[in-house]
Parts: sequence; C-alpha cells; structure tokens
Amino acid sequence: MTAVRLLVLGAVRRRGRAHGYQVRADLESWGAHEWARATSGSVYHALKSLTKDELLRAHDTSPSEAGGPPRTEYEVTSAGEQAYQQLLRSALARRDPRLDLLAAAVGFIDDLPRADAVALLRERARELSEWRASITTTLPPDTDLDTWGPVGEVLGLWLNTADSRAAWTNRLIARLESGAFTMADD
Repeated sequence: MTAVRLLVLGAVRRRGRAHGYQVRADLESWGAHEWARATSGSVYHALKSLTKDELLRAHDTSPSEAGGPPRTEYEVTSAGEQAYQQLLRSALARRDPRLDLLAAAVGFIDDLPRADAVALLRERARELSEWRASITTTLPPDTDLDTWGPVGEVLGLWLNTADSRAAWTNRLIARLESGAFTMADD
C-alpha cells in the first residue's frame, strides 16, 4: 500500500464520512501534495481503488443546495480499518519504509494508544541499531572511511542515515513518553 492510500484512509477515518474534495483539501493543508505526491488525481484514484478493494464504502449524496452535482461520500469499512491499522503500525515499526509512508504514519500516530506507538517505535529503533551494526561488522578495526574512496562515502552515507534515523526515532519516543500529543487512549 502506498503513502497516498494510507493518507486517504486516515483522512476519511478522521472525518467519519468525507467526499473527495474534503479529503484532498485535508491532505493539501498537511502539505502531502509536496512530500507524498498526494495530488488531486492520486487522491481520487485512491478513493476509487480503496472502494473497489472494499476498504472504503461509497455513499451517493443528494445534490448540493447550490445546485451542484451529487457528491460521493466515503467511509472506512471494517476491512479498511484493519488495513489502516496494519499499514500504520508496519510503517512505524520498520526501519526502512519510504519516507513518505513513514511521514504519513507519523501524521496519524495519535490514532494509536500511547504504549503501542512507543513499542512500535522501539522496534524501529532496534531494527535501525541492527542495521547499523550490520554495516560495520565486516569493516576491519580502525577503518578510516575517508581512505576508501567512493565506497567509503557510500558506507558513510548508510552510517549517517542509520544514526540520524535512530536519533529522530529516539527523540519521538522520548516525546511520546513525556506526554506529547493526545493519543487514542488519552
């Protein structure tokens, strides 16, 4: 599932029932059109696809008072709720989701109980630590990556990525543990 599908499921879920324009406007107000490619076309495509997959249920509404055409409103189905929760939890726990998917999941982190969110992020931190260790275990002792040429730069990129993602994850864990955000069980 893509970040756009998670974003659309989450946006509809937050509203209870929503038509496509509302979902698109919500995602645009979050800047998702920039960091997740949640364009108008991708949002409407996701709404149709999620409905076809029975993760959303479509409801035709009466024409607007202004005389416009009827709109279709969507709501999350039971299967959609399960898919949403699974994708949200997976994106938070894994070390390597695409950044747009991770950003979407963090945007909806408050849909989880606090302890669940912390546990998922701890799993992510553990995976990041294991990944970092796997990068360095084959390096000879006292390796100076600066002398390894382009390969040293690649290894440095991965080590820096592991370190920065771990630092960000641990900061978010600390914030959650100190009471940041109103979570699903608060």
